[in-house]
Amino acid sequence: MLSRMLNKAGYEAEVVDPRGWTLVGIKSRQEMYLADMADYYDLIIGLHPDEALKDVVLSAKSRPVLVVPCCNFWDRDQKLGAKPLIEAIEGFYEAEGIGFETVELGFRGPKNTAILAHPEKL
Repeated sequence: MLSRMLNKAGYEAEVVDPRGWTLVGIKSRQEMYLADMADYYDLIIGLHPDEALKDVVLSAKSRPVLVVPCCNFWDRDQKLGAKPLIEAIEGFYEAEGIGFETVELGFRGPKNTAILAHPEKL
């Protein structure tokens, strides 16, 4: 739905999803998103990116990223709840010198935090 809204607003957007789940008429790629694809895009948006979480986060090394993580596909060796998951991603960005801002979204629930990151300090 976000892709459709962006396209209607005049932006060129597409969905990258290995399951091929998109709305009719939305440009899409039925494949797993990988960080080395980031250079093709101006902005990477990961809304609950599941198994692509790490690649979406890594994309901030070269492109602006907005990620709303849901499940812990960051570290398979640790069980991370919502807050520790956000803290782990923030720690990665700090260690890599990537500028970021964490934003609480305007709704209730454990998955209401977004991180906006950019290869240059924000």
